[in-house]
Amino acid sequence: MSVFDDIKTGLNQAIEYEKGNLQLNTKTMSITPPEDFSANEIRLIRKNTGLTQSLFAKFLGVSVKTVEAWESGRNKPNGTACRLLSLTRNDPSFPSKSGIIINI
Repeated sequence: MSVFDDIKTGLNQAIEYEKGNLQLNTKTMSITPPEDFSANEIRLIRKNTGLTQSLFAKFLGVSVKTVEAWESGRNKPNGTACRLLSLTRNDPSFPSKSGIIINI
């Protein structure tokens, strides 16, 4: 099927839905909020990966000073960093498995 045919099919379905001739299948989802991590938890996650603070910072896309602040409790991660921390806590090999860290 060409791109044109896909678009045409989608538009026809939209028209049929508006006319009340087509029932849509919907799915409701919810997203869990990012977890909070203590300084000790962050340090343990990093140590379980076997990474230095410098490499861990590069993996997370933050500065070394930021990782130091998290591990000392002066600051807390949020948003995307917390999601990456959760994934890494659940699987310490995640940085390598995801291709972000490459062993040479």
